[in-house]
Amino acid sequence: MKEESAKSTNTGKKMIVFGFVIITILFLLYHRYQDPELITPDALNSIQRIAYGFYITLVAAFGAIAFGMYRYHREKVESKGKDLTTIIALATWNSKSRKIFVATFIGYGLFFSMASGTLVYQPEVNFSIHYGATIPSGFIAPCCDSPGYMPKIIVYLTEHVGLQIIPVNLVLQIVVSYLVGLNASIAVSAYMISKKEKGVSTIGAATGLFIACPTCAGTFLSIFVGTASGIALSIALTQLQTLFIAISIPILIIIPYVLAKKLRNADGSCKIQPTN
Repeated sequence: MKEESAKSTNTGKKMIVFGFVIITILFLLYHRYQDPELITPDALNSIQRIAYGFYITLVAAFGAIAFGMYRYHREKVESKGKDLTTIIALATWNSKSRKIFVATFIGYGLFFSMASGTLVYQPEVNFSIHYGATIPSGFIAPCCDSPGYMPKIIVYLTEHVGLQIIPVNLVLQIVVSYLVGLNASIAVSAYMISKKEKGVSTIGAATGLFIACPTCAGTFLSIFVGTASGIALSIALTQLQTLFIAISIPILIIIPYVLAKKLRNADGSCKIQPTN
């Protein structure tokens, strides 16, 4: 039974790694088609088709990662081991933690969309007048920009509301939203235990909740600077925010392990038992 569980867990790991490897290769390969000097009308049509394939493959890769994560999480719960990864799985495998995860994942994802410019609201600009856009409409812009920023999906929902989906931001949004949801669910579990036992640090739980909003720093910075500083500074802040979010990923990965130590009994078992 343990061998079967280990094989299944390894399969989950392999699917997760495979998904991220595909995404990395996808970004590198698509960047080869971003030289404006090589773009001709015929080449542009071909790149347009490649752009559609890019997003189809990206969605498939995320599907593999999501299934791998679910399988890995489930098998960790069923194995009932005493390592920190199993403690994290056990602490978050209950209906309350799942609800917190889903709510945080969706809520933070929406906040990320607004902060990163994925969800665009420009009351002073009429898209149909300024850009000649048909409302509603959407298209994929296949070329040309820095690595990870193409192909873009542009959607005009109303005269003032639209979507600008950038691949690197989309990947960061999904990855960070997942980690934020995981941090929030295990931090709440740690906080609930801290109310019952003095041995669990409430500071640790608060740390998990505080780090659960890496996008906030860039957002607050842009608020303090204001909009009068110009477009160049706005772009610089956006890039800085993206960098800050990327740097925060290792921290978001480490925090659950820190909190998991607080949820471990003396014999190594988890203080929270999973429920369906």
